[in-house]
Amino acid sequence: MGRHRAGEGAWRSPCHPCTVLLVCRFRVSDPETFTARVKRALELLTAQKGCHKGTLARSTDEDDRWVLTVEFESVVAYRRAMSPFPVREHVIPLLSEALTDEPAMYEPTLTSAGGEVEEHTSLLAEDAFTVRLGEAAGPTNPRR
Repeated sequence: MGRHRAGEGAWRSPCHPCTVLLVCRFRVSDPETFTARVKRALELLTAQKGCHKGTLARSTDEDDRWVLTVEFESVVAYRRAMSPFPVREHVIPLLSEALTDEPAMYEPTLTSAGGEVEEHTSLLAEDAFTVRLGEAAGPTNPRR
């Protein structure tokens, strides 16, 4: 939520105060078909409220490896963006083909532009990975 600049107090960014990233890695055998599907998925996702931007990138080291990243305003915005029928019809099947050996959702910790680094406060509570479902109340004390 709040962000900190070295030596300054907390402040809020006017653009994207809270974000979560969807990061999906793919092994692709037919790049032309795959990029057409991702283009449609990005059109649908980025048209949703709370979805800031999406990027498809191809590995420079392994020809068949691709990564899709999509930035959302919040976890709630991500969940809402996945709800409309066209998204469920086109995006969800695509995402189900992603490599599953790593997590897909991330929250930024540090971002940088113009030589300045910003620290982001976590959206998760400090005890997020130590309690069971229903026991945590919220991020009163954010994780570090």
